[in-house]
Amino acid sequence: MRSSTDRILTTQAGSLPRPEELIELNRSRAEGGIDEQQYHSGVNQAVTELVERQRGAGLDLVGDGEFGKSVSQRVDYGAWWSYSFQRLGGLELADSSLFETSHEGRRATEEVALTSFGNRRDRVRFAEAYADPTSGVEVSTSPMSFPVCRGPLTYVGHEAINADIARFKRALRANGLEEGFMTAIAPASCSRIGNEYYDSQEEFLYACAEAMREEYKAIIDAGLILQLDDPAIAENWDQVNPEPSVADYKRFTMRRVEALNHAIRGLPKDRIRFHLCWGSWHGPHTTDLPMRDLVDVLLSIDVRAYSFEAGNVRHEHEWKVWQDVTLPDDKLILPGVVSHATNVVEHPELVADRIVRFAECVGRERVVASTDCGLGGRVHPQLAWAKLESLAQGAELATERLWP
Repeated sequence: MRSSTDRILTTQAGSLPRPEELIELNRSRAEGGIDEQQYHSGVNQAVTELVERQRGAGLDLVGDGEFGKSVSQRVDYGAWWSYSFQRLGGLELADSSLFETSHEGRRATEEVALTSFGNRRDRVRFAEAYADPTSGVEVSTSPMSFPVCRGPLTYVGHEAINADIARFKRALRANGLEEGFMTAIAPASCSRIGNEYYDSQEEFLYACAEAMREEYKAIIDAGLILQLDDPAIAENWDQVNPEPSVADYKRFTMRRVEALNHAIRGLPKDRIRFHLCWGSWHGPHTTDLPMRDLVDVLLSIDVRAYSFEAGNVRHEHEWKVWQDVTLPDDKLILPGVVSHATNVVEHPELVADRIVRFAECVGRERVVASTDCGLGGRVHPQLAWAKLESLAQGAELATERLWP
């Protein structure tokens, strides 16, 4: 993964707004209204235009926007996760919903167990606001029926990931670029569905790791940068009700980190980045785990770069954590300096201030400016692109201050 010794580079965290034409393509495909050739032709064009637009906005390290992960409506918080349901064999749709199902599998073998999404402590504390459609609090609008594992877990998404890779590489070449990143769900988040087949959650977790490893390898083998998306590492904290001790939660989470490191064993770590967030929904987030309690867990993930929320007003103050953390010499950080959680477009001077804080903590050559989380499906497309432009402008201002 590229870094720079003379300026602040810019990137984004994965999901970008789908154009209306692509949303309609996904909708028509789901309804059987178009053939596969027509669908792939439309997605190919959309990804090529997306790469060009990212470069035009001033981004250095571009992605495919997760355009191969189907979205059939403008607001969508869950495609980064739900895409895996079509790429894993052994799953069946269940009658229960995401907000009712406990995701810890057949037999509890740990001192910490996840409750349902509907029983999150933030939702319980602010039940009135979550129930009021005029409150401004927004949660996932993904389909309510989620799968359950009822057979041996296998990866069956080879055709889909190969199509994603081919169209993205074609788009990179068309725009004269050699480097780009693609996202894939990590085992801890992948395994947050019902399990009726494996005897324990740990067994199911490692089955997810082995299955998804095939997707990780495909991205790496294609010469692309792999980004592992795993909000479960931080977000699970709010899904344990009642609240556990921090020590118990960290032991619980380290087992998931170990499964992730197992999934990427032998793969080139300098081609892998990891994305952590506290969940992309628009809510109070008062029950988020502090970064200080999590940073050692984050750094135990064996990758080159760490992407995390840092512009979100619930976490912006946590840049101070990096004053006390020794970042290993071969690592980079990708702090979010514009946020998915507000419709306000950050001023470039504020973006520069945020970047400079991190650079003064870990070194200017080791900071790549990014977004808190994916912007697609979370803010209006016009606002998302304005935020990316502000990100690039802020990086230019930070460069002037850091390389006077």
